[in-house]
Amino acid sequence: MRAGLLTREVSGGLRRNVTMTVAMVLTTAVTLMTVGAGLLVIRTIDDISALYTDRLEIQVALSAEVSSADPDCSGPACSRLRSVLVSTPGVGEVTYESQAAAYARFQELFAGQSVADVARPQSLPATLRVTLTDQQAGPAAVRAAVEGDPGIRGVIDQRDVVGTLFDFLGGVRDVAFALAVVQALAAVLLISNTVQVSAFTRRTEVGVMRLVGATRWTTQLPFLVEAAVAGMIGGTLAGIGLVAAKYVVVDDLLSAIGTAGVIPPVRLTDVLAVSVLLIPVGGVVAGVTGYVTLRAYVKV
Repeated sequence: MRAGLLTREVSGGLRRNVTMTVAMVLTTAVTLMTVGAGLLVIRTIDDISALYTDRLEIQVALSAEVSSADPDCSGPACSRLRSVLVSTPGVGEVTYESQAAAYARFQELFAGQSVADVARPQSLPATLRVTLTDQQAGPAAVRAAVEGDPGIRGVIDQRDVVGTLFDFLGGVRDVAFALAVVQALAAVLLISNTVQVSAFTRRTEVGVMRLVGATRWTTQLPFLVEAAVAGMIGGTLAGIGLVAAKYVVVDDLLSAIGTAGVIPPVRLTDVLAVSVLLIPVGGVVAGVTGYVTLRAYVKV
């Protein structure tokens, strides 16, 4: 089919069923925007993991007797534990936090809250804070080194706390993709219906083309291009929506905690990369759906 004729057929088809075309474009845009947001959530989770990996510590809380009797870790029990930890494989540095230092940090963290007035220095244990050079094997090695020692109150692995955050973010990601799957199904059905309606409204001219010798592929091509164009427009709108959401919503929400280094900001380069990817994805999904519809349900 000549390019000029194909262009006229496609533009005419899009105008002829304008309401269904708009609905298909918008549904595709919302679906792809949800998928793009899910991809950005995954990237953000990876960034958070990389950000916190080198910051995570193992806290070895000392018993009440050792904490109260040894304010500078010069006593035999604390010194021995510190030496054991320093020599443990996967351990980088071991620092001592006394009860007074722990109380001061507690007051800073919970300033203005009622719990800050209730706490007393003696209720907080002194702690050996262990930084790791091996985040995989280090925690197990530290636990094995101090397990059963009467001078410790417990071992706290900060990865357990951060793991809760990662589980929450993973749940957000799963919900986003579940919604995307539902919306994708709706988009596929709408594209299929649009193609069928478009073929029905042009059944007479298609019949004439077949009578004069046009192949089935020639008569199907305009419908496939229409679906692909609508899908690419939807992908473009989805990309524009992601960029707008970054500046209007995400940056404002993450401005405070992003500045504090708690959560890394969503990078514009990542948003643009995902946005560009959505355009061909929209075209391919719509084109394939149109092809399957024509082959299975429409005789043109």
